[in-house]
Amino acid sequence: MAEETKAAPAEKTGQAQEDAKQNSKKEQATNEAALKGQTVKKREIEHISATAGPVNIIELLDSIVFNALKSKASDVHMEPQESELLIRFRVDGILREVLTIDKNLEQALIFKIKVSAKLRTDEHFAPQDGRIRFIFDGKKLDTRVSILPITRGEKVVMRLLTSAGRSFKLQDLGLRDNELEAVEKAYNKPYGMILAVGPKGSGKTTTLYSILKILNSTEVNITTVEDPVEYDLEGVNHIQINTKANLTFASGLRSILRQDPDIIMVGEIRDAETARIATNAALTGHLVLSTLHTNDAVTAIPRLIDMGIEDFLVASTVNLVIAQRLARKLCDECKKEFTLTKADLEQLTKMRPDIAALLKPEEKLYHEVGCNVCDGTGFKGRVGLYEVFDIDESIRKLITEHASVDDIYEQARKNGLVLIVEDGVKKLKAGVTGVSELIRVTALKE
Repeated sequence: MAEETKAAPAEKTGQAQEDAKQNSKKEQATNEAALKGQTVKKREIEHISATAGPVNIIELLDSIVFNALKSKASDVHMEPQESELLIRFRVDGILREVLTIDKNLEQALIFKIKVSAKLRTDEHFAPQDGRIRFIFDGKKLDTRVSILPITRGEKVVMRLLTSAGRSFKLQDLGLRDNELEAVEKAYNKPYGMILAVGPKGSGKTTTLYSILKILNSTEVNITTVEDPVEYDLEGVNHIQINTKANLTFASGLRSILRQDPDIIMVGEIRDAETARIATNAALTGHLVLSTLHTNDAVTAIPRLIDMGIEDFLVASTVNLVIAQRLARKLCDECKKEFTLTKADLEQLTKMRPDIAALLKPEEKLYHEVGCNVCDGTGFKGRVGLYEVFDIDESIRKLITEHASVDDIYEQARKNGLVLIVEDGVKKLKAGVTGVSELIRVTALKE
């Protein structure tokens, strides 16, 4: 948090006036901190040393992963430093330092990870990938392990592949009102394509799994092809990509089509071949769900066309595009209300005019503070910010007429398309997230 500016001593004024000045400056500092995204507390980092006594490496590894699971972390980073091994957890999309380990324990810990992941223990100069299964309180936790040689040793990243504690309800993810209705209409169609787009780590797979969970029943055959398989849904057939066995998205998708599927989820459309097979599947009576890497919903259309899919096929098959970002939710225990002043709005206009244009002075907003519940960050959990692009007849007509992306965007706006930043401001006004977080996750296009 920004340090509070001390007011100059009052000369020939009453104590009440001085207190009022100080309170005013404190409030200004708080508002500035909210706009700049500064939080208040610094975490104390624990250190593990062998000098205090023998360290059980097996217990140490289990403890690191268990604490990551308890913290709802998605990844564990083990980063060699000059004199220690730094352990960081990615929680709510942000890396946090949680532990440092003596350098003389580093090799033993990495050796144990390699053995558990069935990797070569004598290889120190080439990347390696594997998997480790942990069991805590009788429950299985699978982790994907990546080891990469760097100048100070070998860096380890462990991805926790668990659905524990994660919601698969669209409402809980942050979809509301018209956007939720559009998604429901699209997944109730027997065929066609639903695309989730956005950068890495924006929650696309979770959104698609939320739809799969709704559609999952004994009456339909659902198959997914992914890299990696992040969730395990009972009754769904999951295929893990294996390039060494020539099992790619394209070859896996071709094989799925011979398995009499009703619903198919493709982890990602990465190339023209996968795009072509997925489009044909959507055209021939299958509901296809997949992800693309585009910044917004409308540009998913020219992206598919750039991959070699004909305009009329894109128009015929794509039912819905969901663009999204993940914003951290303010901690309900410690978030603090503040009134947006004219000066605050002017400052915000300089940084993000698109956000400022959707706000007005005297609006009641909230900012992060930090407490024991949220581990001093001011945030706990995440919420989706969405842009739901419903492909109706007016849009299909424009696509088949080779209209520009600007023309498609203009028609989509006429049809009621709500942009990600606009959805973010709605959640800002509702006290779900803060100004600093909205600025962070909705970067302006260059």
